[in-house]
Amino acid sequence: MSEEHAVPAARLQTRGLDLAYGDASIIEDMNLSFPDAQVTAIVGPNGCGKSTLLAGLARLHAPRGGAVLLDGKDIHRLPTREVARRVALLPQDTQAPEGMTVSELIRFGRQPHQGWLRQWSDEDRDIVAHALAVADLQQLAQRPLDSMSGGQRQRAWIAMAIAQQTPLLLLDEPTSALDLGHQLEVFELIRRQAHTGKTVIMVVHDLASACRFADNLVAMHAGRVIAQGPPDRIITPELIRELYGVDCTLLADPVTGTPILAGVRRA
Repeated sequence: MSEEHAVPAARLQTRGLDLAYGDASIIEDMNLSFPDAQVTAIVGPNGCGKSTLLAGLARLHAPRGGAVLLDGKDIHRLPTREVARRVALLPQDTQAPEGMTVSELIRFGRQPHQGWLRQWSDEDRDIVAHALAVADLQQLAQRPLDSMSGGQRQRAWIAMAIAQQTPLLLLDEPTSALDLGHQLEVFELIRRQAHTGKTVIMVVHDLASACRFADNLVAMHAGRVIAQGPPDRIITPELIRELYGVDCTLLADPVTGTPILAGVRRA
């Protein structure tokens, strides 16, 4: 991408974060800092608070206490348009109007950058073209989303987030319901975003995929972070037992060196 399209860095962290639904506390006193220009995967058992945390980071869930800090400022005190220029969110359930094409979807990513005094420009057109190329969707630009495979649609949604040109990208289970081949396509696209300098934070259900494609893991259990760091440093049989209640043998992937779980059995 040319220098005029460069995106400034941004830092996201939590300070004493409390998130709840009514009287039910989900996350308490959480302090996290996410490494810049890396992929962080939030992992843990169902119901541990992964998606709730992501919603809090995206300013969709107001905290009961503490704060989410974007470049040191409380994200809930910042203007909505400013946050949209710094943070892109791809939720787990995405919907688009019937008949919408890939190109039309990706154009929506430019909305935070437009207003009364700044309408659609050549720069916007170039950024949309870049997002199409990055997601390998140039030949499908005029295809309706509802005529495409699940993997192609997911790449289109990620391309929309890329076109938003934010330094932070939040993804909630980006490969859910995809087959293995399409999972690889999407994870490899996500990895390439970190290589361009974006900070990616994603909720991942499959631990093996998280270990393979993330630089940093945040392991959660019952609303708490019980481990954080590179997968090959923090993943141990003891951690797996605490997270999922299973015993296993850990092996190293002969190609990537990342942890692989073998002989998984109930503890």
